[in-house]
Amino acid sequence: MARNVGPVCRICRRAGQKLFLKGQRCYGPKCPFERRSFPPGERGSGRGRRRPSDYGVQLREKQKLRSIYGLLEKQFRRYVEHAERMAGITGENLLQLLERRLDNVVYRASFASSRAQARQLVNHRHFQVNGRPVDIPSYLVKPGDVIEVRENSAELSPIGQAIQAGAAGGGLSWLQVDNENLSVQIVGLPARSEIDTDVDEQLVTEFYAR
Repeated sequence: MARNVGPVCRICRRAGQKLFLKGQRCYGPKCPFERRSFPPGERGSGRGRRRPSDYGVQLREKQKLRSIYGLLEKQFRRYVEHAERMAGITGENLLQLLERRLDNVVYRASFASSRAQARQLVNHRHFQVNGRPVDIPSYLVKPGDVIEVRENSAELSPIGQAIQAGAAGGGLSWLQVDNENLSVQIVGLPARSEIDTDVDEQLVTEFYAR
């Protein structure tokens, strides 16, 4: 499967804000965005830059949301189409679907320091859902599901370090995390107010509605 193998800090610079793609490094002084917050490229420092069009603003928001969750365009478009078929506001439906991905839940539960690390851990079958190993990062969890670290993976240092650092921040009402038993239960669906993704989802849906 294709994936971005370039320097992810350039993605943050292009977006004009931190997207926290590299875990704890993004919170420290070694984060490249702290030294060079302007976009990459010859004109990144400001000279010759033009005000973006409405299309450019929508495109930037779409690319930003894609980068945060680490998705390619074809996969991201499928989420948008799924959100359009759901009842309710399309933008909020889209964010809810992305939050329900297994790799995101592992990150939100602070079992990984970044979504990229969470995706790798899931791919390597270090987690199980309802007692069965799952190695599909895009697996959509639902209320009642229980995600656990597999017994043979309980001593992995990346998981322990992420828990100690509290990688994803404070607790969420839709997740019931048990750090002692290395498990998290889905007790509801994420509300928009609990999704701290700094993206205007309305602009994303407008981009695909053109």
